[in-house]
Amino acid sequence: MDVKGHAALVTGAGSGIGAETARALARAGARVAVLDLNREAALAVAKEIGGLGVECDVSDAKSGETAVAAARAAHGPSRILVNVAGILIPGRIVGRDGALPLEKFARVIEVNLIGTFNMMRLAAADMAGLEPLADGERGVIVNTSSVAAYEGQIGQVAYAASKAGIAGLTLAAARDLARLGIRVLTIAPGLIATPMMLTLPADVQKSLTDQVPFPSRLGHAEEYARLALHMIGNVMLNGETVRLDGALRMGPK
Repeated sequence: MDVKGHAALVTGAGSGIGAETARALARAGARVAVLDLNREAALAVAKEIGGLGVECDVSDAKSGETAVAAARAAHGPSRILVNVAGILIPGRIVGRDGALPLEKFARVIEVNLIGTFNMMRLAAADMAGLEPLADGERGVIVNTSSVAAYEGQIGQVAYAASKAGIAGLTLAAARDLARLGIRVLTIAPGLIATPMMLTLPADVQKSLTDQVPFPSRLGHAEEYARLALHMIGNVMLNGETVRLDGALRMGPK
């Protein structure tokens, strides 16, 4: 699919990977709705790219429905969804204070996994009613997993489980939506230079980048965005999770 002229939704687009993906889509000619829990951040990115900024809690059904409806009213039904929104709450199963509080584990699953599915179901429902393009395509969904889905580290049980769930639903969702002409893909980034990562001390950043075989550096958000745009444009890509990690295989900690 050529994104030019089509409506797109990007979650978690107020900063980092999501913001860069929203910028890339806008530069390519898409009409972009910037969705983020941080309303001010969403509005700032939307103003920068000439898009629509919408406050959205992806883990909440009503909030997701309201955000998709606002985007639909402004840009028409979206043919593109890029799910980036996610959180990390670290904690060992049994720590110094005892068992990991269940609500912490549940919150990560709610945002990362259930939030991804929530936005997928809502976007796909709109895509299903659109006229098919070339090859019968109606829409594309790109989700965000992580290398933690495969090499979850100590203290990352909730995050690893949530991201493994996203990778696991990719093929099933692609098969489920195939009859509607909707493709589903997932990117599993490694160490990306997001605002959160760049707040770490320099020595910590170096120890992390030293683990990446090549190139031995943090990935850039724009590299994620370029891959997302390629996935959207290549109709034969479907039902696949692609690692974006410089051959990184994380150790236990």
